[in-house]
Amino acid sequence: MNTYEKNNRVILKGKVCELPAYSHTVLGEGFYEFILEVPRLSDEADKIPVTISERLMGNGLNIGDVIAIDGQFRSYNKVDGTKSRLMLTVFVREIIDIVDCDSYNEIDLSGFVCKEPVYRTTPFGREITDLLLAVNRAYNKSDYLPCITWGRNAKFASELQVGEKVELKGRIQSREYQKKVNGEKLETRTAYEISVTSLQLPYLDQDEEVAN
Repeated sequence: MNTYEKNNRVILKGKVCELPAYSHTVLGEGFYEFILEVPRLSDEADKIPVTISERLMGNGLNIGDVIAIDGQFRSYNKVDGTKSRLMLTVFVREIIDIVDCDSYNEIDLSGFVCKEPVYRTTPFGREITDLLLAVNRAYNKSDYLPCITWGRNAKFASELQVGEKVELKGRIQSREYQKKVNGEKLETRTAYEISVTSLQLPYLDQDEEVAN
């Protein structure tokens, strides 16, 4: 596993809840998108967008198929008229076997704080901090990934500085929200973010400390 794969690794297991739809072609290889439904410990489920190569799909995927994937959480900008929206998807690198559980949702990231953290409390006094991480990818690209931290992690995250490097573990979650379009019409949209379970500053090895 190279450095960029270690920076950003996602493992999911869930149910295909829509047929894959063609997205784009790169160097003669077709890519498709679908939604993977991953149950939570509660009765709810996260519906996570997935991008997969036609070569990995083999004979195709059907609604109701349960699959496990190893990949990366990636971002790209989608231009809609004069506006640009940050889109998120799990890019599949490999289909794997996970036989000891019905669902799985875990992500490991190493990235840089690229926007000032936003700290707030809920009406019930729960502490929350929103982070936006820039995670390096091969070919001088970066993925910009929204993260949400809770409790003690939120307090720690609120004091992070732009440009500071952090490592975290968590899960990808989806949530619906309503956005007013053209000043009038309410449109239901889905947001995706990383719910952080652990967060720390990376430890420097001796060579890195000397270099600095």
